[in-house]
Amino acid sequence: MKKIFITILAFSSFTLFSQKKYIESMSFEQSQDIDFFINVKNNTKLGEYITASGNSVKLGDTLIIGNPTSSSATSNTYGGGNKIAYGRTKTRFTKEFEFIQLGRPAGFGVVMSGQDTPMAGINLSKEVVLVKEMKTYHKGSKKKPLNVQIVLGEINGRAFGINKYLSVMNTELAIESGEIFLKNRKMTRDEAIAKLKEAKELLDLEMMSQEDYDALRKELSPIIMNKG
Repeated sequence: MKKIFITILAFSSFTLFSQKKYIESMSFEQSQDIDFFINVKNNTKLGEYITASGNSVKLGDTLIIGNPTSSSATSNTYGGGNKIAYGRTKTRFTKEFEFIQLGRPAGFGVVMSGQDTPMAGINLSKEVVLVKEMKTYHKGSKKKPLNVQIVLGEINGRAFGINKYLSVMNTELAIESGEIFLKNRKMTRDEAIAKLKEAKELLDLEMMSQEDYDALRKELSPIIMNKG
């Protein structure tokens, strides 16, 4: 009887986890680990997401919108008619974001079907925004890794034009491409090396003191030595 009770308790705990609608903190590594993501349902809310580079994104955090990495083309034909058998086509290319769309996510079905959604334009570059909501969903079936979506709101409650929210459809790619910048993010190893090299050049040009260079070298060394 005791063994049956323990089995039922274990099954109940597993069921509760699999039906969990909120995860306090999830890392990129967990999102790729099948032992973790197999029990996470689509649209599960997150309180914190730890990116692949080790940076933290939490509800209420301030982010900065970077620059668009894609573009769309619109063509219009002028002329033609009864007396003109031909017209002139003018194509206009507009820069837009690849991973940031206007409004809230249209829903899991729309995301997975690949339907077109209005993407944010270059006019939103450099906007300071707030993290209003974070959710995660599978990249296909529940046996596929998780992706994180972020819903962004205006810093002072105003709307982004006619839209009250923006949606980051793929957080990792948005950060990696520079469409989203995290405030107070950790410096990468490559950035630390570049900064130290620049400081060495300034030292050689006698535009930086040895004391300042040594202090910077001490500060950056742990980042540069960490090759993980």
